[in-house]
Amino acid sequence: MIQKLRGLIGGEVGQTLIEAVVALAILGMVAVTFLGGLAVASKAVVVNQERVTAENLAKSQMEDIKNQDYALNGSYSKITIAPDLQNQGYDIKWPFDCEEPFDCEEPFGDDLQKITVVVSRNGEEILEIEGYKLDR
Repeated sequence: MIQKLRGLIGGEVGQTLIEAVVALAILGMVAVTFLGGLAVASKAVVVNQERVTAENLAKSQMEDIKNQDYALNGSYSKITIAPDLQNQGYDIKWPFDCEEPFDCEEPFGDDLQKITVVVSRNGEEILEIEGYKLDR
């Protein structure tokens, strides 16, 4: 019976060295492609996580500024950044557009301020959002 099967497949008994090398080369190419895709996906996850963290910090700071009393000179308090985020290098700032001595009549007047919140990580700006604060 085994002799008949061997006759059907052309009399080949086993794999040759060339077949084994070709199979390993194909398997290697598949593995390299898979690992390359995995590296790109993990980098995308890290970038997305950084972006989401920065957006949450910026929105929290903007909400906190909007809830504070109106200050003509733009001196608003900063939210407390969680220690683990501080250790990762996150920081928040909001440059105020008015120059000394806080002449805010241009372009918005005394009762409207443009607030820009900038989130940075290790000194590099990663997100900037703008909002307005109205004197009520």
